[in-house]
Amino acid sequence: MSSGFEAAAAEIWRGRDIVEDFDALCACGGRFAGTPSEGQAREFLALRLAAATGGAVRREAVAYRGWDRGPARLTLGTGRHFAATGLGRSAATPAGGLRARLLDLGRGAPADFAAAAGAIAGRIVLVQHEYMLASGHIHRRRKYEMAKAAGAVGFLIAYQHPGGLLVTGSTGTGGAGEVPAAGISYETAAVLAEQPDPEVTLEVAGRFVERTAENLFADIPGRTGEWVVLSAHIDGHDLAQSAIDNASGLACALAVARALRAVVPKRRRGLRIALFNVEEWAMIGSREHLTRLSAPERSALACNVNLDSVAGASALAVMTSGIPSAEALAAAANEAHGFGLRLVRPFMGNSDHGNFIRAGIPALRLCAGFDEPSSNLRFQLTPGDTADKVHPLELKAAASVAAALTLLACEQEMTALSAADIARIVGDTSP
Repeated sequence: MSSGFEAAAAEIWRGRDIVEDFDALCACGGRFAGTPSEGQAREFLALRLAAATGGAVRREAVAYRGWDRGPARLTLGTGRHFAATGLGRSAATPAGGLRARLLDLGRGAPADFAAAAGAIAGRIVLVQHEYMLASGHIHRRRKYEMAKAAGAVGFLIAYQHPGGLLVTGSTGTGGAGEVPAAGISYETAAVLAEQPDPEVTLEVAGRFVERTAENLFADIPGRTGEWVVLSAHIDGHDLAQSAIDNASGLACALAVARALRAVVPKRRRGLRIALFNVEEWAMIGSREHLTRLSAPERSALACNVNLDSVAGASALAVMTSGIPSAEALAAAANEAHGFGLRLVRPFMGNSDHGNFIRAGIPALRLCAGFDEPSSNLRFQLTPGDTADKVHPLELKAAASVAAALTLLACEQEMTALSAADIARIVGDTSP
C-alpha cells in the first residue's frame, strides 16, 4: 500500500488554503477565551473544518470560570508609573492598589525561592519570564505557585528581552487564596532593580464570569474503530494576534485534514481532528473532554499528535516525553522522509498532549524553535506574536511533517500507557 504521503505533501505545498486560513485566524485578533475574537475564530474554524473533512462538526460545551481583563499598572513610591498587564485569572487588587515591598528573585528557580524563604512573606515577588520551548524551562505557573506558597501578596513576571514588550499568560484558578499577578517589560524590571528595597503599588483589575466555551471535532473514519487524534488549540491571548501560538497549529491541522481526507479511509485507524478551547487556562478544554469519555471511548484513542506553535522558526521538534511508541513514530518519520526532527524526551505538559498522556494515551507535540531563544518563538505571550513573525513556508513544512506523523500513527502499533508509565513520565511536574 502506498503511504499516501507524497500526494498529501504535494497538496499542502501547492495550495494556498493554509496561508489563507492562517491570515484569517490572525485577522480575528488574539482569541482570548470568552471574547468576540475567540467566538469569531471558532465559527470560522467550524466552517473550515467541515469543508476540510467533508463531515459533520461536533461541538462540545465546556463550562469554565471566565475572566475579563481590566487595566493594570505598577507605581513606584516616587509616583512613577509603569505599564503592566494582568495575568489571566488574576485576583484583583483592592481599591487604590496593593502596596508592598518588592522582592526580585531573578529567574525564580526553586533555589531562588529557597534562598529567600524567610523574606518572601508580605512582599510582591518579581521573577523573569523564560523562553518557553527550552530545556529546563520553569513554567510561569510554577513560579507563581512557589511565590504564593511562600506568603507573597503579589506576583510580577518580567519579559526576558528589551523592546518594551509586556508578557502575559494565565495563572491561578480564580478561587480563594490567589494573589494579584501581572506581567511587565524588561525595561520596567531594569528600573526596579536599580531601586534599593523598593515599595511599589500594583493595580490589577479583572472580572470573573461563568462562561461556556466549545471544543470542535470532525472525523475521517479508517478501517477500524480506532482513532488518531490530531489536535490544536483555538484560544490565545489578547495582547496581539496569537499567530505563532496557535494560529499556526490550527492552520496546519486544517491543511492536514484536507490533504489526508482521501487517504485515511484506507488506513487502519481513522483521523479525528480536535480543536480544543481554553487551552491557555491550564488546558481546561482537553482535560474536560478526556474526563467525559467512557473507558471504551478512551481506549479507542490510539495516539494524539498535538500541533502547538509549529511556526516562527525553521527547525521543528517532537516532544515525545520518552514514550517508546511516540519515539518510534518520530524516528520512523525521520527515517522515511529525512525531516531531521529533534526528539525532546523530558515531559513538558503545558499543552494539550499532556492531558492525553495523563489519560494513558500515547501523545506527542510538534513545535518549532525548541532551544532557539533568538527565534520568533520568543514573542509568544507578548504583543509581538503577530502574523508577520510566521513565513508561509514554515506553515507548509510543519503541515507536511504533521501529515507524515499522522499517517504513520494510523498504522503503527501504539501501546497504551499504564498507571506506572504515567507516574514515571509525568512525575511531580505541574501543567
